[in-house]
Amino acid sequence: MRTAKGQRAIRLRIYGTRTVWDTVGDGEFFCRCCGGDRNYRRLNGRHRLTVLGVPLLARGSAGPVVECAACGTHFAPDALDHPTTTRFSAMLREAVHTVTLAVLAAGGTTSRTVLETAAATVRDAGLDDCSQEQLFTIVEVLAAETGAGDGYDPAAEACGAALAIELHEVLEPLAPHLAVAGREAVLLRGARIALADGPYSQAERQVLTTVGSALQLCPADTAKLLEAARTPS
Repeated sequence: MRTAKGQRAIRLRIYGTRTVWDTVGDGEFFCRCCGGDRNYRRLNGRHRLTVLGVPLLARGSAGPVVECAACGTHFAPDALDHPTTTRFSAMLREAVHTVTLAVLAAGGTTSRTVLETAAATVRDAGLDDCSQEQLFTIVEVLAAETGAGDGYDPAAEACGAALAIELHEVLEPLAPHLAVAGREAVLLRGARIALADGPYSQAERQVLTTVGSALQLCPADTAKLLEAARTPS
């Protein structure tokens, strides 16, 4: 005599549902399960009623989902919002480079010590071929484009309109993917460059405050970090 459980198993073998997946895109993403960059397939699915394993009738749609090509795990499409390891490293390098230029544009190019600290900071971030001369030239070009030095008010727009905009464009997409300690570390790199030749100037402090805001640090925390950076550890 068949039990109820056995009867259900027989029914499931006779009819059931199957999801048919169609690939609509592919690429590379950061897989949380694998813990690294992997290839993915973006899938749209259709549920089908099956009889004896044969799909017959449509039963709605499924997905879209992102499937890791390595482990087969399915993720929601927003998994693609997380940068790959390679992309994240590039974003971090670009962030440090942009912060460095902004601090230098606030007046740091007049000091050899500041330029040395700036170049070392950018190289430590992964741009191995960065030199003092390169940074000096970039800042001079930006200054010429923004009119700095000709009645320009550095306290009002310390890093120039272009760099101020770029700080937000570069740092804001990075901030959600960095822990608080990581965001603070980016700000402190800029602070150490500014302090290489003495206390902050008004222009440097304004630039660093803008950096803190773009990194989604609250103003009070930014102020505390800038003060802490002035005290040698």
